[in-house]
Amino acid sequence: MSHLLLLIVVAACGLCLATPMAAAQDDYPKGVQIVLNATKPLEHPRGDRLPLLLWTVLGTEVENDALQEKILRELDARGVATMGTWHPNNREQSLAKAMRLARFQQKLGLPIYINANPVTYSFFNGDESTAHLDDDGKPFFDKSLSIGACKGGCPFRIDHRYSEMSEQVAYFAQAYKEAGLPVAFAFADWEYDGPLEVNRAWEAAKKCKVCLANIKDLDDFGAFQKAVRVKRSDATKQCYADPILSRHPKALVGNYGVYPCDGYRYWYDFYERFVEHHPHRTEQKARYRQWFDEFPLTGYTFAMPTVYPWAPQYLWYDFENPDYRWFYNMLKVASNAGAHTSANVPIIPFVHFEVIYEPDPKDDSITQMSRRTYEELLWHMLLRGTDTFFLWCSASRAHAEIPPLHAVYAASLAYTEWFNHGKPVTFDIPTEPGPVVSGLRLGDRVLVRRTDFDDAHDAPVTLTVDGQSVQVARGAVMQVIDLH
Repeated sequence: MSHLLLLIVVAACGLCLATPMAAAQDDYPKGVQIVLNATKPLEHPRGDRLPLLLWTVLGTEVENDALQEKILRELDARGVATMGTWHPNNREQSLAKAMRLARFQQKLGLPIYINANPVTYSFFNGDESTAHLDDDGKPFFDKSLSIGACKGGCPFRIDHRYSEMSEQVAYFAQAYKEAGLPVAFAFADWEYDGPLEVNRAWEAAKKCKVCLANIKDLDDFGAFQKAVRVKRSDATKQCYADPILSRHPKALVGNYGVYPCDGYRYWYDFYERFVEHHPHRTEQKARYRQWFDEFPLTGYTFAMPTVYPWAPQYLWYDFENPDYRWFYNMLKVASNAGAHTSANVPIIPFVHFEVIYEPDPKDDSITQMSRRTYEELLWHMLLRGTDTFFLWCSASRAHAEIPPLHAVYAASLAYTEWFNHGKPVTFDIPTEPGPVVSGLRLGDRVLVRRTDFDDAHDAPVTLTVDGQSVQVARGAVMQVIDLH
């Protein structure tokens, strides 16, 4: 996620788990050993809370049966899920490897989780049959959206790709169904492929006779964005969500960066650039883009916001407290999803701790967010509707990324009843550093947390919950307040 192309391509990093009682560390994939070194077994039972998801442990398969079981048990003891990968290249080998892992998961009573990212690429495969067409019928691509083999083409010239794209998902989903291996979760990191409206896509569409024929009001960016996102949603629904859910109707299926929203998006992906004439809202130096809420059209059964410390975000704000620059924007993204996602739809955001510079050159004026602030952010996300987290990071940085995330996740299991059944009471974020309060209501009680970003506010913060005032004192850390 991001989802730097290099890391997406290298997604199959091996993982491994080991304990002092286990076999030698060299017997375990590197990724699992990283997790073991960075975490401890859970002190509280996970129960029916969703597990923690780590990019580091994609590819936990080993040939030794006893070791395979040990890996699954060790990761599960830490609340970490394992995932088999569906890959269209060498599909028979990929299927056999993933299904073998699934059988061990089933044997141990663990849900079957899938990394479906490889089978979601590519609609725009570089073939001219997917290109825009100028007035003379000459094909051309949108260079502002061309990444690697994916060349930005025409949103309305991909229908002939549906058959191949849906089949490569159905191949795996059907095999699991026939084997009696129910898929519980599948995610994709499908982002820069397919119909998009960002960068110079609008300009390219205006030169394309196919786009002109399909979008009535092409001079209106809102009409263009809606048409593109509707087409994008149709493609991903028919070729990703439907092939899985028609065979595994109880599965959680979702995709990176797709979640219910308020009509704006508060972050930019690595391949996206701000374009002045695109509709947007301004706050300090931030430019929040108008966004079409595509989630209801995708068929996805969980929401996946992207809560990252992208380097440019730090420079958007002039808050004196540097940590608040990160916290403010990242909680804004998480709250946007929390406030607009139905309670019966899990929210599983991609998260990251360390500053993501690439492809931006490193700027020494940008300071790293503190671990304490990151952990506070994660707590507030949970108290605003987040169900669990998906950590994206390279294996080389996992030792720094995993500990704070796992610490919060493990501690949150003490409040499972609240996180499973509580209802968020606020999505407010102060526009200046100060006290930030989040909470969940469960019956006549409210679980609250307060984090302060200045020394000037010692007075209690007043929350209004169904007409009743709740006073949250400074230093309130997971405090339960009785409404009566």
